[in-house]
Amino acid sequence: MKFIKLLLVLFIISLLAFGGVSYWIYKSLNTPVTHTKANAYIEIPKGSSPNQIISRLASEGIIKSELATQIYLRSFGEAEKLKAGEYQFSSPISPLQVLKELEKGEERTTKITIPEGFTRFDIAKRIAEKFPQTPPVTDKEILALMDDTSLIKDIAPTAKNLEGYMYPSTYSFPRDAKPAEVVKAMVEQFKKIWKPEWSDRAKTLGRTPQEIVTIASLIETESKFEEERPIVASVIYNRLSKSIPLGIDQTAVYIAKMQNRWDGTIHKSDLETDSPYNTRKFGGVPPGPISSVSESAVKAALYPAQTDYIFYVLNVEANDGSHHFYASAADFERGKAAYQIWLEQQRREKRAEEANQ
Repeated sequence: MKFIKLLLVLFIISLLAFGGVSYWIYKSLNTPVTHTKANAYIEIPKGSSPNQIISRLASEGIIKSELATQIYLRSFGEAEKLKAGEYQFSSPISPLQVLKELEKGEERTTKITIPEGFTRFDIAKRIAEKFPQTPPVTDKEILALMDDTSLIKDIAPTAKNLEGYMYPSTYSFPRDAKPAEVVKAMVEQFKKIWKPEWSDRAKTLGRTPQEIVTIASLIETESKFEEERPIVASVIYNRLSKSIPLGIDQTAVYIAKMQNRWDGTIHKSDLETDSPYNTRKFGGVPPGPISSVSESAVKAALYPAQTDYIFYVLNVEANDGSHHFYASAADFERGKAAYQIWLEQQRREKRAEEANQ
């Protein structure tokens, strides 16, 4: 009887010990660790054993409980799935999350962000900055890559370049990526966004996909508010239906960039340039997009609001980039006058600030 009691006591002690160890392992694996290497890349060489990998990360301060992690790997984990590579671990991060990252594998990459509304000239400059080549590749050479429209022939067979078809987003590429690979990835992302039914919708509107992307680029450069973009689109379509020039000054900016003379200011001479992109001098839709376009801008171009507006002007009261919309010239002139007073005030303040500096 005493022997049975002893066995029972030993069994209970074993259970408690096992439970305690299990809890310790669980807590160790799931507790996020704050470390100082979040901006550094940690290299895990090929051929490293699981124990060597865990020891390396423990020495870097990324894993706090080396023993608990090793026990888990031996007992429950799949140690053979851990991959060599160059890793950047966020902080804080739990050992379990670290193991998941190691199973995915990671190479050091370069991130490039293309904002909505960037032109191909802006994109070429950013690619040249982010992915320096040996020998060096210039903006002009990258722009030449954008003249190859073979990737978008199915959507825009008449396009002269890739303007408007490089999707604005944040991308990650290997550090040694070539500009052509970057450009191709951006175009492929646009094609993932573009839905086949959008081509049918364009036809319903009496427009080609190229014209829709062009209108979307005008909307993109005119309004940053998603809820406002269909209203901007309605103004564009209403003016087109009435044969009124669109008068969008961002097309003058684009012309200046095409002619390599953009200095950050729209000059009177820019508005008088004899170019088919000049929507002050020439009616209709410009011959091509003037910027990269987001999905929301394309949707606005395809599904414009139904309004009788033919004018809009910056909402100076809100001063947040939104607009007032008008159906009559008289109302527009009053809004325009308020805008011009505000604009002159802004210019005075800027001149005063520059003088003080």
